[in-house]
Formats: sequence, structure tokens, C-alpha cells
Amino acid sequence: MFVTLANVNCNFTVVSGVTQASFLQRTLERLSSTQSLKLKTEEAAPVAVIALQRYLSEQTKGQQLDSYSYDVTVTDGVWRAKCFLHPSLNHLVHSNSLKTGSEISITQCSFVYNERRLGHGYICIEQLRCAAKRSAVLARVNTVSSLPMLVKQGMERSVVLQSDVPLQVSRKHYLSLWNNDDPEGDIWMSGSPSADTVLDVSKVTLLSSLDSSFKNTWKPLPLLVKIIHKSRLRYYGKFGLKIDYPYQAYFEVADQSGTMSLVLWNELCPEFYQRLNVGTVLYLQNYTLKQSYSNRSRPQMDHHRMKTFNSVEICLNPRNPASVITVVSPKSILPQWGLPDISYQFTARSELEKLANNSACDIIGLVTFVGRVERVKSKGKGPEKYWTYRWVHAVDGTSDHPFILELFSTSQAEIFSHICPMTYLVCTQMRVCHVEGSLPYLTSSCETETFITGYHKGQPYVNDPRVKSFIQWTKTLKDNVVLQKTAVGGYYRYPRPPAMFTQSMADAQVPLVAAADLKRELETLQYREHKKLAIQGQIAAVQYMETPEPQGLKDKEVPSASTDVCDQTVTYPSHSSTTKQTFVESLTSHCTDSSSESRRKRRIQISKTTQSSLNCGNIPAKRNAGRKNTNEGEEQAEEESNSAFEEVQQVGLSLQAENPNPDSNDLSWESSSWVRQQQEVSEHLCKSGINKQIAVDAVYIPVVSSSEPQAVGLPQDPHGNTMLSCLSSGFLCPLSNTANNSEETLPRPEEILATASELEDTHVVCILDLCHLGGDKVEVMISKVYRLTEVSLD
Repeated sequence: MFVTLANVNCNFTVVSGVTQASFLQRTLERLSSTQSLKLKTEEAAPVAVIALQRYLSEQTKGQQLDSYSYDVTVTDGVWRAKCFLHPSLNHLVHSNSLKTGSEISITQCSFVYNERRLGHGYICIEQLRCAAKRSAVLARVNTVSSLPMLVKQGMERSVVLQSDVPLQVSRKHYLSLWNNDDPEGDIWMSGSPSADTVLDVSKVTLLSSLDSSFKNTWKPLPLLVKIIHKSRLRYYGKFGLKIDYPYQAYFEVADQSGTMSLVLWNELCPEFYQRLNVGTVLYLQNYTLKQSYSNRSRPQMDHHRMKTFNSVEICLNPRNPASVITVVSPKSILPQWGLPDISYQFTARSELEKLANNSACDIIGLVTFVGRVERVKSKGKGPEKYWTYRWVHAVDGTSDHPFILELFSTSQAEIFSHICPMTYLVCTQMRVCHVEGSLPYLTSSCETETFITGYHKGQPYVNDPRVKSFIQWTKTLKDNVVLQKTAVGGYYRYPRPPAMFTQSMADAQVPLVAAADLKRELETLQYREHKKLAIQGQIAAVQYMETPEPQGLKDKEVPSASTDVCDQTVTYPSHSSTTKQTFVESLTSHCTDSSSESRRKRRIQISKTTQSSLNCGNIPAKRNAGRKNTNEGEEQAEEESNSAFEEVQQVGLSLQAENPNPDSNDLSWESSSWVRQQQEVSEHLCKSGINKQIAVDAVYIPVVSSSEPQAVGLPQDPHGNTMLSCLSSGFLCPLSNTANNSEETLPRPEEILATASELEDTHVVCILDLCHLGGDKVEVMISKVYRLTEVSLD
């Protein structure tokens, strides 16, 4: 006998009294009688995306899935509904087309019952349309969190499940949307009060005893230690791993006998990671010991002048055995415990050149430049993951040069996203990177922590003599003078490519790509992902365009340097007080076609070309401060027209299709073979091999002023301001110096273009920077052009 079971009744639970007609409610009612619902255009009322959350996908046998799944919470202004995004739509998240605050229309959906759990089901969005504008629905809602959650009768438990855990019940937590390093969600506890319990310290053991007794019969006596270093989180989740919270975090702890590594494992990380900071004192019981992992990164601790025990490490586990962690209240700490003071190694900018490569240092500085947040794909095994990073300049008054900082996410998302000009920045355990022919820079290590204005209170470094000296120096500054030298966002690359391009460089650092590879690299870029690569070819056409001179700080309120300007609305000057000069080149090469659309925004008229499936035009990035980032990263802030910062207009115009408007005032040059090459490109788009030429559009922006962030560390050997020398050097000679009111006479664009004939049939290697800016916008920038005489086969 066969029995067919069907759920034909669809009743709803009203979490709080709601009687207003709702698109989401009507949709869920209709899903009770059909497996999949397709909505006509007039039926698909717009809804607002109010949350977008990521987690590791469930492994499905025989089905190739994205590494991650996404839950999207939407509202129609009456109800909230947490839905599962069908994997076929994940690309909309990867490109940041689907983002928090945006408006979408659901055109196809289904209701999915969890077959392994009673009373659990959810709406699956299978097709949708994204609107380019901010959602009008949100304008009608005062408090989104006050809207009731829509659930079916009998599935009231889903209200709890939809609070802060994935709809796929095999996963217990969410990941940060753009990286795996930042804590995400309510499970990460912080701010819990320290224990005031009376501790029995009569039986504590020293770290030196652990090191000597590890291989012998050993009974775990309590430990009393102080945290002296803290690493960022490590997420090690992968398919098939039966661990609910696959996290790990390293700490370096110390007592009077020396220092040792401590590892926090799995669900103890959400409970304790944000409560354990440098200077925190811990009373530990039921810990275990294991042999140290030799290949991991370690902080440099010579300045502590303490013995380091590297052979074993302390493990704190949630079970087998369950470790007991007591965070000791600061007022309960006694001097007779003999716990060491926290020591730092602050380095002044004037001392940086003296430090050895890869040595560690701590720095404090006043931020003058903050680059946009970008991502780079990790090369590790397992599910794909990205590192997020940004470039920052900070000054300390000891040198004419700033600290050049490459800051990766340090599991301090709130701080990382709010670094802005005029804030006091402290970075610990930064590593020195010496660059041939340029200034050294500092990059993050796994143990780096960053702090900005508003987060310094209570940190152990506040009484360091170097910090006090820096604070005294800042009191001598005039805020309006410093503000004129600040900048935010835009295209920034450091260090500059070396003088010679070698095959070893192509193999290890900047891959030299072929035609099909370039197309694939562009098509697979995800939001804010940056890639650097090299391509061979000939420059076939150049067009000069000007961008408008940005507005400075005219009659604007200037914040105090000692306040957090992220909470204020201030207009900062852009990269340069002079008009930028932009050269747009079409590079002919042995690769596939990439027609593009690039446009001028605001005061610049839109210019269009024929479209193809690959869009690699350059779109400007706006500048913003004073807004707290939401799940969609920085994109929400960057799209608002009332941004607190002026926009850097970096504009590209494709030359691959029709010729420039003959009535246009734009200056241009074309090689004698460009018209023929254009025809060949359009005829052989689907037949590209190595002997077929196609065009790649890119943008080149030379440095014109010494006040630009890109000018810092730029080798400035004099050159003749020919087209090729400008492309090779990266700047116009000589640079103007606005700080000294020295306006050097720069060459006129027509003078440079008059030398472009030297590009005719000249084989070059171009270093390209690719960055996905959201939607269908991909930035393609030239950072350097090598002549054949600057290429080595060694």
C-alpha cells in the first residue's frame, strides 16, 4: 500500500499583531499549493534586502556547489522573511549586485522542508531581479528589527532559528561576508565582566614546569598567566568536518618564569576570543599540553627579555576535557603574583630604514591617507577564502615621510572599517618590508592588532614614553593644515614595480598571462578582489581626458585632531589639488576581446561603446567617512551622493569600437594599423588563437604632484616626458610641490601626445592592476609599462 502525504494547509503565526496586506505573506500562502512559484512582473512587488549572511555550504553528493551558501532576509515593510538564496544566484553576491539596503523583485521561489528535522522550513529564492537604486521600502520603516518574522504554523521554532543561525541546520554560525577572519553574529560574546571570585593561587604551577614535565607523568595544576600577544582568528572549516565551530586562536601568555603559546579551540572562540586581550590575566584549569606546531607564525618577543618555551603549547578545549577559564578582574590582580608588565617596541618613522627586513615593530601615527578596502584570494587548500586589506599612511613628526602600512584584517572589524584621516593609529607587531629603489613599508603579521581613536582607553601602551611623546607632538599641529594633506580612497598601489621585468618575477609575483587567461581572470573576479598581472602587446591607441578639479575644505568645519572624525561629516581634499591627467590606452595583444563601457559620473558626460560579455571599464570609487559599514561592505556608503568625501574621478573611455567623436576636445593618438586591427578584432572574436590581435582597454593615471599618496616612495629619476617615458616612470617630470607653493611647469597633454609615435609597432610588457568595483564594473589600471630593453629573460 502506498500513502501519499501532502501539506495542503498553510496557516501562519502572527508574532505580533499584524493585519496589513503583505506581498511576502501572500507569496507564502500560494507556496502551500505549489512546489515552485513563478511570479509575473505585476505580481513581484519590490522587497528590501535587510541582511545578507554567509556560511559554509552543505556538501551534496554528486552536485558541484559553491563553497558557501547565503541567507538573505527581506522585508516588504510589513513582515520580515529569512530566505535561502539558490546557489545559482550566488554570483549576484560575488559581484555585490545583491547587497544589504538594495531593492529586489522575487520572480521565482519555492518552500523547502527540512527532511531531517521536524518543524523547520524556509523560502528558497530561485530567481530575482536586482534594482540599481536604494530600496524605497526602507524609507517607510522606522525600525526594521521591530517588524515580525513570517513563519508557518507549526514552524514557530523557525523564529529562533532565523535569528542568528543558518537556515541550513547542519551549520551553526555565520561567517563575515567578505573574509573568514572577522567574528560575525551574536554568538561572539564581548564585554562580559571579569570574575571577582577568590582564587586559590597556592597550587599554581609555572610555565617553566610545563616545559620540563611535558614528556613525563604530569598532572595539570592551575596556571596564572597574563596575555602579552593575541593573534587574529583562524577559521579552518571545510566539507566533511564534523565540528560546529571550527575556529582557532593563538595567544602568547607569560608568568614570572617565561612565555608560552596558548591555543583557544572551537566553540571556546565565540565565547572568549573578544574577552581575551593583551593585558588580560587568566586562571586556567583542565587544560592540556601538546607539542608545538613548528610552521606557524610567531610574534617577535625579544624586547620582553623573557625566556620563551617553544616546545609545547597550552590547549584550551570545550570538551575532553572541558577547560575552565577564569578571566581575573583587574582589581583582583596582586603584585605578589609576579606577572610581567606588557612591553612594546615602538619605532619612530625616522628609525625605520635601520630595521632589518622582516623584523617586527610597533608604531603610532596620525593617519593622513586611507585606501579603499580590497581583497586578495588566499592560495591555501580547502574552500576559497579571501584576505581583506587596505593601505594607510600615518605620520609621527620624526620624518618627512609617512609610515606606509599594508593593513590586513586583524579580526577587529569595527576598527578596520573605521580607520580614517586624523585618527591616532596604533599598530603592533608590524613586519618591515624593504623595497629596492624605494621606501620601506610595514605589513601586518598574524599577531598584529590595530587601535584607533576611541579604542585607546585602557590599552597597556598608553603609558609608553614613545606614545606620550607622540601625543605631545600632535598638540603642536594645526588641524586645517593637516587636513589639506589628507586623502581617502581611489586607486593606490605600493610598492612600484621594479625597474626590470624578469621571468622569475613573472613566475613568482606578477604572472605573465596569455589571451584566454586574461579573459578568465577578468570574468572570475569577485567584489573588491584585486589581481596584478602582466601582459605582452603593443599600444595601439591613446586618448587623453581631464577630470574636474576637486573641491577642498572651503568653509567646512574642521574637527579636532584628538577626536574621532569618523563620527563627523567633513569634506577632505582629494589626492591632488591639481587637475589629474588620465591616459586611456587600448593595448593590442594575443588575447580575447574585451569591449567595455566606461563613464564619467556627476560632472562628466557618459561615454558608451559597444558591449560584449566582458566589461573592464574603470569606474571611480567615492570617498566616505562617518558611516558605519553594514553587511554589504563599503558599497552602500560609496553609492550615496551625499558622501562626506569628494570623489576621485578616474575615468576610462574605450577606444576599441568606433573612433572618438571628431568634435570632441579630447586629445588622442592612434597607430597606423589601429583601424585595420579594430576590424580584425570584431571579425575574429570567437576565433582568438595566438596570431589574432584583440584589444584590451586600460587606464593610466600619472602622478603629477608630490602631495599625492602615490608619490610617496616613488623613484623620481628625471625623464623627457615622452609618452613612453611617462608610462614607464609613472609620473610627469618634475612633480609639482604644493606644500612649498612650488608649481612646476608640467608638460601640456598635446606635447606628450606628440611623442606617441614612438609607440608605433613597439612591443611592451604592461603591468595591470585589476579590481572589481561591484556590479559589472571592473577597474583595469596600468601601473607600469616595460620596454624590451627593460625585460630580462633570466
